[in-house]
Amino acid sequence: MTTKEQIVENWLPRYTGTPVNEFGNYILLTNFLNYVQMFADKFDVEVKGMGKAMQTATANDITIINFGMGSPLAATVMDLLSAIRPKAVLFLGKCGGLKKTQVGDLILPIAAIRGEGTSDDYMPSEIPALPSFRLQSTVSASIAKHNMDYWTGTVYTTNRRIWEHDDSFKEYLREIRAMAIDMETATIFIVGFANSIPHGALLLVSDNPMVPEGVKTEESDRKVTSDYVQKHLDIGIEALAELARSGESVKHLRFDN
Repeated sequence: MTTKEQIVENWLPRYTGTPVNEFGNYILLTNFLNYVQMFADKFDVEVKGMGKAMQTATANDITIINFGMGSPLAATVMDLLSAIRPKAVLFLGKCGGLKKTQVGDLILPIAAIRGEGTSDDYMPSEIPALPSFRLQSTVSASIAKHNMDYWTGTVYTTNRRIWEHDDSFKEYLREIRAMAIDMETATIFIVGFANSIPHGALLLVSDNPMVPEGVKTEESDRKVTSDYVQKHLDIGIEALAELARSGESVKHLRFDN
């Protein structure tokens, strides 16, 4: 294997246990196996890749992938997806709320701040991490159909998982006025851009880490899963299904990456 195309065509099935020709044209990304299982239960389909690095389930031209946690794996899955050139990739992530958000709120990011480092291997630092407008617009409409609201703004993507104790880092987050913090969004946006894959994100606020009582615990995470994850998943599915029904390109008519 001497080319990127040969590598990703070989590695996508190796990582997921799913043949290349069985992936849908529309991709949901998640960090959690339970999202994949809930998708599989909803459509009565098989979860593939158990025992592999990533798990998938596919129905109605939509494939959901649990790629794991963190910026390097986010870059890996977006590189691997270049083997199938999906029409749209939507990341359903959890995030920490940094401003007025409450647990269970949705954030539809208009941009991500590249604090994670991984994206520097793909694009110069001055390239902004932006989602595909048409995809985010469709997700917005899907949220409205559920009679729900959402926050918008920037999300700061970091490679640090344990930072809640670091007061100087918290002050930095206040200064940049980010709406949320996570470990994947900026990477997905930049590597998607580098690979010419339309991409977006819908984030679920799972904790409020700027205050001690808001730091995520095992108990609080169970409550988030119980109360909010199904709706998060349903909105993502409906947004991609609407794109599939419309047959419209996700890329803006006058934008080319």
